[in-house]
Amino acid sequence: MTLHGVTTGLNTIWVVLTAAMILLMEGGFALLEAGFVRYKNNVNIIMKVYVDITIGTLCFYIVGFGLMYGKDINGLIGSNGFLLHGNLSFLHLPISNETFWLFQAAFVIAVISIVSGAVAERINFRAYILYAVLMTTLIYPIAGHWTWGGGWLDQLGFLDFAGSGVIHALGGFSALAAALFIGPRKGKFTSDGTSTIALPSNLPLASVGAFLLWFGWFGFNAGSTLTATDPRIGHIAILTMLSAASGGATALLFTLFRYNRSDAPSVINGSLAGLVGITAGCAFVSDLSAILIGVIAGLLMMFATSWLEARGIDDPVGAFPVHGISGIWGTLSVGLFSTNNGLFITGHWHLLGIQLLGLVVLSIWGFGLTWGGFKLIKWIVPVRATEEEEELGLDISYHGIMAAYQEHEFISFEDPYTNDFDPDKK
Repeated sequence: MTLHGVTTGLNTIWVVLTAAMILLMEGGFALLEAGFVRYKNNVNIIMKVYVDITIGTLCFYIVGFGLMYGKDINGLIGSNGFLLHGNLSFLHLPISNETFWLFQAAFVIAVISIVSGAVAERINFRAYILYAVLMTTLIYPIAGHWTWGGGWLDQLGFLDFAGSGVIHALGGFSALAAALFIGPRKGKFTSDGTSTIALPSNLPLASVGAFLLWFGWFGFNAGSTLTATDPRIGHIAILTMLSAASGGATALLFTLFRYNRSDAPSVINGSLAGLVGITAGCAFVSDLSAILIGVIAGLLMMFATSWLEARGIDDPVGAFPVHGISGIWGTLSVGLFSTNNGLFITGHWHLLGIQLLGLVVLSIWGFGLTWGGFKLIKWIVPVRATEEEEELGLDISYHGIMAAYQEHEFISFEDPYTNDFDPDKK
């Protein structure tokens, strides 16, 4: 075997392995969100993640990948690569097209899962399926083409190594639009606007979900090198760890000294905010910059959480503070701390201006297309669950009798996929 063949083989193993790590993050999303919401909606959370993995994967294969990485048309969209057909040699990949697609498919699944958490416990399941189709065929792939597929932002020099902007800021602002459109959960805010607390159903479960996300993030960031021999892999991995640790530590100490208790959900989301914050710059900034990025991401996440509550916006898992706000900070931090042309390092403003432009465009695109998408979906199916469905719980309402935690070994029923059964009848 030639040296080229060995290198290609190593690159393929590396990218497939890191793609699998990113896919495992869906288990993290599932456990994190299920732990943060009430028991009666745990199965619904899991089923939405399966929508992301199944429907999202197929949509990206059929349409999304071509729009994102196909041959560029005027810097706006790709024009081939649908169903992975057509000549994609212009991408100049160190791996096969199939391997590259697998890695990118894992990314698109993560984007839609961000929105899932923001609308937890009250979105109509059919409406969520339709929105997942929209996100994975249109919203994310077109924005991805602008930034990574040779589109106009890419041509301007916009830098986003693994997705603080195109994945997290876009996904976070999409989540904000969805939460605003669908409204808060019943009982979340009183008539005078006072926020009430819906206690998480299982914080140990949520913490395991966060650990899985943290683990998968090494694949997210380091895997974006696409080559197993890239000398930056170790540096990227260290920065990922440092930023996550500093984000979590900031939330831990902040809540400890401000409230005299260390708040578990804040610490969990603080670590995730640190991960989001370093995702754009993990290949471009120094170790100390990564720590500072994580600290500020953790603080911004907590301030944004309070900001949402004060304005009557219901985000059960903190999707917008973690992904939207930290995505903003992570994208801008490249323009501030990049060792090549960051403002604080070189005194040059040019890159920061490009980063700001890209960030504004991606955020507006995600928010606007999501809002408009739900307006269209509303013509097909109700976007929100009914009051009765929400009160009963989406597990029973949309998934038969499959509650997350069963109290009975056997029950009598004629049709397991209706609600016409007596739970006290054995």
